[in-house]
Amino acid sequence: MEPVGRVEGGRAEATDDSWDAETARIVLEARFGDEALAGLDGFSHIEVVFHFHQVPDSEISTAARHPRGRADWPKVGIFAQRGKGRPNRIGVTICRFLSVTGRTLNVQGLDAINGTPVLDIKPVMKGFLPRGEIREPAWAGELMKDYW
Repeated sequence: MEPVGRVEGGRAEATDDSWDAETARIVLEARFGDEALAGLDGFSHIEVVFHFHQVPDSEISTAARHPRGRADWPKVGIFAQRGKGRPNRIGVTICRFLSVTGRTLNVQGLDAINGTPVLDIKPVMKGFLPRGEIREPAWAGELMKDYW
């Protein structure tokens, strides 16, 4: 896979919580013209697929662990959490789409750091959101209470 763009601005380091206060830009690679983003301004949110490019091999984990190292939360496997130490280092986030100028998208609430390679961008459409009630364990809600 080749990145379609890179994150510019926002945080320099991946730290937990308060991501909704962050604004950043996604700048498409030169091989894309402005027309690649045509019509995106009709959407309020986009889904960004990105590469956790600064995660070293030593931080990749497939074993169960306590999220954020909190022993009061249950040990869960990598596929039952959204941590960055994933086997393929792929992150996915829905963020607010603010505006577009040329090949640059301005976004808010993207939990990727400056320089992050962006693998794909998709508009958020209601029809693709989950149908029915979403179920999650209590620790997941607690983990996310200050994330955005």
